[in-house]
Amino acid sequence: MPVVPEWRLSAWYFFYFAYVGAFAPYFTLYLQSLGFSAWDIGVLMAASPVMRALAPAFWGALSDRSGKRVPIVLLSALATAAAFAVFFWAKDFWSVLAGIALNFFFWSAAHPLVEALTLDTLADRPEEYGRIRLWGSVGFIVTVLGLGVLLDAAPVRALLWACLALLLGIALCAATLQEAPHARHARANVSLRAGLRRPAVIALMAACFLMSAAHGPLYVFLSIHLVDHGYGKTLVGALWSLGVVAEILVFAFLPRLMSRYSLRAILLASFALAVLRFLLIGWEADSLLLLVMAQLMHGATFGAYHAAAITALNRWFPAQQQGRVQALYGSISFGAGGMLGNFVSGMAWAPWGAGWTYTLGAGFALLGWMLVWRGMRTGAGLQL
Repeated sequence: MPVVPEWRLSAWYFFYFAYVGAFAPYFTLYLQSLGFSAWDIGVLMAASPVMRALAPAFWGALSDRSGKRVPIVLLSALATAAAFAVFFWAKDFWSVLAGIALNFFFWSAAHPLVEALTLDTLADRPEEYGRIRLWGSVGFIVTVLGLGVLLDAAPVRALLWACLALLLGIALCAATLQEAPHARHARANVSLRAGLRRPAVIALMAACFLMSAAHGPLYVFLSIHLVDHGYGKTLVGALWSLGVVAEILVFAFLPRLMSRYSLRAILLASFALAVLRFLLIGWEADSLLLLVMAQLMHGATFGAYHAAAITALNRWFPAQQQGRVQALYGSISFGAGGMLGNFVSGMAWAPWGAGWTYTLGAGFALLGWMLVWRGMRTGAGLQL
């Protein structure tokens, strides 16, 4: 198999998650600078998962029916960069909300399709997904650290220019992608609807929904939470980056991890660590040591969890269903789950405070652990 297409995928992941590293930690600080309340910020940031819940199904179905993924990925990148220009003039609640919704309608198209493209490029080596995906984590670290330093010295509005430059980088990388040379073309033995009704699939999708909901307080309020506790933006960026360093290590050792442990065992460990992580962030933010420990758990609560989830779906569904399946996974988890987590966080933050808001996140993770434990037992009829 040619090596070059895999490096093109790595470059795409680098810029895609570099943009995440700019938007996720710092855009809430930009919204705060515009004078929005915690409730306003929670609602505004919920527009992102709403689009990630609704839009991927459309893009995934379009991809599976056309048999092409790369043109849609390129269209997504160009349209997202164009839509981001709204933020340069939007200042009131409704215009910012419209900008976020428009931005993420197009942005949410690409990730599930590139995930499916990557797994098809790897053919029968899905355990090597991590060595391509880890470049996304590298991009996240570079951006979150660099912007942390920049925003300590420059106005927070500089974030908009950084985000736009990264979106243009995504577009350039998307223009170099190629369709997978070894996609599997065997006809599906089970319809997509029947496949999705299998108990293990239902349990996994529901657990993924809860894991994303659990991360709501993290993605919406972590930077604000840390700044409120006296941490500078450079240190905030370093703490975000530390979690992604752990994620990179997990991705690097993913083949060994998956050869030794079942996907169910990896998921159970990831959900258990998520419970502990969010309790530590919520109640022990004054302890830098415990924050470091909590951020290192990101390697499990996102890295190992996400890799295990998409690998399970890749094993359970054939290639011609992967676009829709990965889109559905994104819609249910990052979309609907993220939407719930953002809304709940925005509602709970002001009246209940950080401790109980992050405890709600831990509760979502605990419910997800129970679903994996009961619904994905060995002998469920699917390879785990």
